Order: sequence, then C-alpha cells, then structure tokens
Amino acid sequence: QVQLVESGGGLVQPGGSLRLSCKYSGTIFGIYNMAWHRQAPGKQRELVATSTNYADSVKGRFTISKDNAKKTVYLQMNSLKPEDTAVYYCLVNGQWGQGIQVTVSS
Repeated sequence: QVQLVESGGGLVQPGGSLRLSCKYSGTIFGIYNMAWHRQAPGKQRELVATSTNYADSVKGRFTISKDNAKKTVYLQMNSLKPEDTAVYYCLVNGQWGQGIQVTVSS
C-alpha cells in the first residue's frame, strides 16, 4: 500500500521560503501524476501546482519538482505572503498526503 508523508511546513515570515516534501513509501512504478493543493481556513481546497501549470497566485514564486530515486515530490515556495497560509496537500498518482500546515506571518 502506498503512503505519502509530507514534511517541511511551519511558520515563516513574509518574504521567506519553505520547501515542502512529499515522500511516498510502497511500490509504485514512477511518478506519472503529481500536484500540490492547499486549503486555507474557511475556504475550499485549491490547486496550487501541477507538473505543467501553476495557479496565477503562485506563478513565479512556487516550483514543483520530483526526485524518482528519492521517491519524493517537492514544492519550493519563495517570496511567501500571508495569503499563502494554508494546509498544503500533495497528490501523487491519485493518492493524497495527510496535509501540512504552512503559516506566513510576522
């Protein structure tokens, strides 16, 4: 059974950076579909990034990538803003991670 474990979240000041990691365990034959979503308090879950597209609100600041050897998908987040505060979820090959909190505040 494949499981996804996210890490790298936390509290950061505006303008700072974080890198989220989504490591999967179990047997899969490569990452063929990956994405990151987020859900802010009181809001619906929204798509942040896929391998080919980014939400307008994060374009130029966030970068999605993967390392097949490490079985990990990443989300590099730069120039963070308070409105980026949310629980972030990875989605790999149709399976969701458990979510990780990112808080941007001074």
